[in-house]
Amino acid sequence: MASTLPEPHPDPRLTTANGNSARTSGAPERTGGIEAHGIDHIPDSERRGRPRELFSVWAAANVNYLSLVVGGALVLMGLTLWQALAVIVVGNLFWLLTGLLAVPGPAAGAPSEVITRALYGVLGNRVNNAVTGWMISVCYFALNLAAAATAAFALVARTGLPVNAAVKAVVVVAIAAVTLTISVWGHAAIVRLYTPITLALTAVFAVVAVVVLRHTDFGHVPQRPLTGSALWATVLAGVALIASGPLSYTTSADFSRYLPRTASPRAVAGWTAFGGFLSGILVCGIGACAATAVDMTDPASSLQPLLPGWFRPLFLLALVLGTVALNALTAYSAGLALQAVGIRIRRSLSVLVDGTVSVSLTLYALLVSDFLDTVGNVLQLTVVLLGPSTAVYATDILLRRNRYDGLALGDESRTSPFWYTGGVNWSGALALGAGVAAAALCVDTVYTGPVAAALGGIDLALPAGLTVSATAYALLMRSLRVTGRG
Repeated sequence: MASTLPEPHPDPRLTTANGNSARTSGAPERTGGIEAHGIDHIPDSERRGRPRELFSVWAAANVNYLSLVVGGALVLMGLTLWQALAVIVVGNLFWLLTGLLAVPGPAAGAPSEVITRALYGVLGNRVNNAVTGWMISVCYFALNLAAAATAAFALVARTGLPVNAAVKAVVVVAIAAVTLTISVWGHAAIVRLYTPITLALTAVFAVVAVVVLRHTDFGHVPQRPLTGSALWATVLAGVALIASGPLSYTTSADFSRYLPRTASPRAVAGWTAFGGFLSGILVCGIGACAATAVDMTDPASSLQPLLPGWFRPLFLLALVLGTVALNALTAYSAGLALQAVGIRIRRSLSVLVDGTVSVSLTLYALLVSDFLDTVGNVLQLTVVLLGPSTAVYATDILLRRNRYDGLALGDESRTSPFWYTGGVNWSGALALGAGVAAAALCVDTVYTGPVAAALGGIDLALPAGLTVSATAYALLMRSLRVTGRG
């Protein structure tokens, strides 16, 4: 491991992994309105907007079907309503980390997939992007697409059409096509579209909230109330389930990188976190309240009897629209991750590749697997990796005081200040590995780790992974001269 970090040699002619040059001036490069930038540096001349625009981006993305499912699942797991609501609040506080991870975007003018070269090195970061960037994003896209399709199936059924395998496949492809169109169009389209989407979804879910609250049993207690270690095991599992949402957005800088370099870091973090937190509390809370009155294993069908007849199609459309908004962000970041892995492909084409893989996984989840079990297992298991990954990233931001050189980060040569040792920053790699190992020992979901088994099923994977990886990274980086450029 190197004892010091070499000074960077910024060069405006740097070539990025997608074959685009990191330009430092000129008008935005666009092709038919489609965003041309990929993982290359965004020059100051193309920066615009205000941090408050991030609120609608993250609010719209989290008013969705999956949030209803997860909120209802907490009550199905055996929690009382008030216990479930407390878990929802605690789990959604992890949006503060998502907000922090958005802060380097304006400073670097680069997406998270490039900024993390500072954490893992040029080559080490390719592995990081392949796993925590691309693979997990594609899995989330598939889960969210399956959730949207479930609501769309109910909408199709209202027309009298048979909801058979062929119809389901057509619906999945149609929703994916709309989603990928937004992702391909890119950042400007997302910023423009998400304010009206947020307003529309807020109006629909306000009506749903009023109806659900009228039927909510606020004194709901399960037939066999949980106590002792069983209660704590369920509470911690629930927090991990809710936290998996915000923790999945280690790519939040992707949507803040077009803001001016002078944008307030506090405003960037605050609007990002507030958008996700507020919508997460609202929709997960509705799901938990509804679970005291109806069977929330299938919210799209179970909630409809509570709603006025004329409003039911609007509710189903809102579920689809919210998930489309969420998946457009996921597909956008997955496309950048594919470029950051080192594949020379335009961002628009990389998004389409991601969509094709995700559609295949979705059809499997809907036609072969049990959707609710798949959701719970995948979301809880991803925390084993996402918790440590988020912690290392957040720790690096604090250590560097958010001083990142975007042009230097774009340098993938052996003279790059982020080449470290053989292209790998072993401080980041070892810290991430230690955090994942600690979380794996403590997890209790698809399998039970030895620590969880010794504690009677109490899952400490999330706090263990966060604490170990953050501490290890801070200690290991003391051997390097941490500056704004390396």
